[in-house]
Amino acid sequence: MWLYILVFFITFFMMEFMAWFTHKYVMHGFLWSLHQDHHKKDHDSWFERNDAFFIFYAVVSMTFFFLWQNGILDIGLAIGLGIFAYGLTYFLVHDIFIHQRFKMFRNANHKYARALRRAHKMHHKHLGKDKGECFGMLLFPFKHYKNA
Repeated sequence: MWLYILVFFITFFMMEFMAWFTHKYVMHGFLWSLHQDHHKKDHDSWFERNDAFFIFYAVVSMTFFFLWQNGILDIGLAIGLGIFAYGLTYFLVHDIFIHQRFKMFRNANHKYARALRRAHKMHHKHLGKDKGECFGMLLFPFKHYKNA
């Protein structure tokens, strides 16, 4: 039981690194065409091409559920749930709290919350794919926390 809990938390925290890596080298790299509408709001749709990245990670998570369910990978459930939990956290923090795609959590005024918004704002000040900063979601340079 403890192994599965440990694998869940390791997976969740490794997803922060995967999000940073994917954001910096894939979204701001060869798949910029899917991500750029997230930086430059030149569309009227509530959906963005950038939302396709959610589908990718959902499929990865479901693959681990499938592997577990079919007895192929015993810890697949823990890994799949870790990826799912990070995806849910990403949706709540990035899409709802930071970008206000739903008008919730608007009055959060905790120091970490202010620093998180500030770091993300610094990321979005760059409208192009180059010269970006703060590619992670939950972790960011300490200077943003210090200035919050």
